Amino acid sequence: MSQGYENFNNTETSFRKSSLIQERVGLVSTHMYKQFLDFQHATLNTTEIFSEMIDNLKAIADTLKQSFAARGITTQNIYVEHDKDKSVVIINILWHTISLTTRCNFEPQALHREGAAPMFSGRIMAIKGNFNELTDGLKNRSDIMEVLLEKEIASLYVPADKSQNSIFKLSHMPNREFFLNSTDASREFVLKIIETVCGGGILHEEGKRKSFNI
Repeated sequence: MSQGYENFNNTETSFRKSSLIQERVGLVSTHMYKQFLDFQHATLNTTEIFSEMIDNLKAIADTLKQSFAARGITTQNIYVEHDKDKSVVIINILWHTISLTTRCNFEPQALHREGAAPMFSGRIMAIKGNFNELTDGLKNRSDIMEVLLEKEIASLYVPADKSQNSIFKLSHMPNREFFLNSTDASREFVLKIIETVCGGGILHEEGKRKSFNI
């Protein structure tokens, strides 16, 4: 008879453990499902904005060609090129090369924000230099990100909710956030990047001094 009670107690204990596991794992799966949905929506929004950026860069390049041609300057070094998947676009403006990419969205990620909850978002990075040359031979994600962060000019963080503003951050002003609505984000981001890079100049290297802004 005592053996019967022990079996009953073991069954009850096992049931409680199973219920506890289901409850806690259920909370985890609900949380991860929400992140997965946010990641999907943010990825779609990011892809859409990036495609618009490519179009804007082509329009900018055409305008620059007209402007320089009118001044008698050759325009063969002004061009835009992108990969087949439209995840990398490169604009060359005379001696400046700028790349934009979405190849930094490996998994659901959130932007840390001071005094506010992290915002799950997609990311578009603007980097100084030719993306293909900078990442040539790199296969590891962490190695690629190390190079991108070193050359980062700015990033645009695109939320899952289209009605919510994207957040624009310059690498040299990490504590400042600039807000762009979904209508203006693609145009304003690329214009600001080009103004930041081309509105300055390159210094002869002396220690750490390499560039300046006007």
